[in-house]
Amino acid sequence: MRNLISSKENTWCIGCGNFGIFAAVRKCIKTLHEEGTPLADIVMTSGIGCHGKIFDYLDISGIYGLHGRALATAQGVKLANPKLNVITFGGDGDSLGEGLEHTLFAAKRNMDITLILHNNGNYGLTTGQASPLSDFGYKGLSTPFGNVEKPFNAISLLLEAGASFVARGYSAKIDHLAGILHQAIRHKGFSFVEVLQPCVSYNNTYQLYNEHTAFLDALPSDIEHARALAKDHEKQYLGIFHNETRAVYHELIAPAIPAMDVSARKRYLTEYQ
Repeated sequence: MRNLISSKENTWCIGCGNFGIFAAVRKCIKTLHEEGTPLADIVMTSGIGCHGKIFDYLDISGIYGLHGRALATAQGVKLANPKLNVITFGGDGDSLGEGLEHTLFAAKRNMDITLILHNNGNYGLTTGQASPLSDFGYKGLSTPFGNVEKPFNAISLLLEAGASFVARGYSAKIDHLAGILHQAIRHKGFSFVEVLQPCVSYNNTYQLYNEHTAFLDALPSDIEHARALAKDHEKQYLGIFHNETRAVYHELIAPAIPAMDVSARKRYLTEYQ
């Protein structure tokens, strides 16, 4: 199997957390391939930003999307060819700013795709402006006196939106992240993986995450428990917060479903309630 690294020159800053994500994704794809998934059945989409450069460096098929539109493209790919494993790479700005509506509706519909959110807490490619996930008080190019907005809590937001698989990893914990990504891609439904990803140039959070991350001991007992852990002010928990089986969008709108009689359709739709 090829090493999944393209010939393009890598221009991420030395020490960028994206390198850890890149390594974890390659490790995960190699595992999927060893388990029998053809590389031709794995496709990626990405938006614009530092995260989006992974499209140039990762040697698999895909579509480089517009800013904030990577999930819109991914949904189209999945609907056109449901057998594909669709992986979307998004930044905290790209997916929760410009692309917020696409992210929420992909989760609401339970599209059978995986969103890997590169959360560096700023718009790194355009020199460090505040993003929807920048901490209160963050000083960047657009907020020189400190960010006055409270950030979204990505895990809590996607739980509320309806994602059926929700997890968090850290780019410096490559093996753990690769394991989470493997489960996310294997999951049938909308998988959301937030990756804590330090930006060494504008938001270097390595020390913070090294001191304040902790692994979840087990899957939270319910959604409320998951939300509470996601909002913990002392620790940034790593692991799977939610994992449920629910009907997926491309199957619910399949031509065979309207042809069912009323009772059969009701049974199908209520099976996953």
